[in-house]
Amino acid sequence: MIPLVIESWIWYAVTWLVVIVRLLSRRMVVGSVKKYQIEDYLMILAMVCDAVLIACINASFRMGNNLIDPTQRITLTPDEISRRRFGSKLTLIAEMLQCTVIWLVKCCLLLIYNRLTTNLSYNRVVKTVALYVLVGFVVMMTLYLAVWCRPFSQYWAVPTEHEQCATSRNHLITNATFNLSSDIMIILLPIPLFLWSNTTTRIKVTLCCIYAVGIFTIVSAFLNKYCSFTDPYGPNWTFWYIRESSTSLIVANLPLTWPFFRRVMHINTSSAGDSNPQLGHRDSHLFGNVPPRPSLILADSRIELSQEHGLP
Repeated sequence: MIPLVIESWIWYAVTWLVVIVRLLSRRMVVGSVKKYQIEDYLMILAMVCDAVLIACINASFRMGNNLIDPTQRITLTPDEISRRRFGSKLTLIAEMLQCTVIWLVKCCLLLIYNRLTTNLSYNRVVKTVALYVLVGFVVMMTLYLAVWCRPFSQYWAVPTEHEQCATSRNHLITNATFNLSSDIMIILLPIPLFLWSNTTTRIKVTLCCIYAVGIFTIVSAFLNKYCSFTDPYGPNWTFWYIRESSTSLIVANLPLTWPFFRRVMHINTSSAGDSNPQLGHRDSHLFGNVPPRPSLILADSRIELSQEHGLP
């Protein structure tokens, strides 16, 4: 119990540190908290959900649940059954919250990408990925709450009549499918924009490296499901639930902390190659004018990151 408590709240503290720096950076860029955009508030909501998730997982771990290995014959007292039943309800809540946190992070990133590509034909790709993410969440949660375990009360029955209601194997397969595939799509989304822009090679490489950190999110998600499939009755999955949600939050916020560190470390990223010659240095953009390509039809489309999000 103690290792889980310590690790989970350390993760949460580190995550809040990154989120706070992100919010400070956003204030530096937009000038006032009143000008925060919807993704900033959704990120705060994700942090609140993550706090409840951590509390539920720790409480469930302490009380126990209906994840009882059928190969082991154990006798439970009425008090133990009652405690495990409540722990199973907390596990159910934790599962829904974990999905909510992960998908809120995806939503925040897609909102940023959508705004950055508003005037580009590439925006259709962003909206297609967003639709896939939305449909995936709806399908996953509908199956989890209405199909995989019937009657619904079997999710907290001790012992449960159906192993599926305890291990949620079908739900985990569905979750892994939509989660991993959408993560890969979201990580790949900005790469063409970085590579096709008129900014310097240094900035392109920097941005690609920042977003490539998202690979750690995929690794965490994979290891989370691996532990759940290979050892569903063990405690390791609880650690990876925390690690996956925390890693996802940290990775999504890291790129937006750049203005804070740029000011603290007095880094000057301006260069002749970064300015839009039509608008002057004051209105320089992260990507400059995107050159005409088959997938980017609008010749005068621009992606305004420096002004809105403060990226290098």
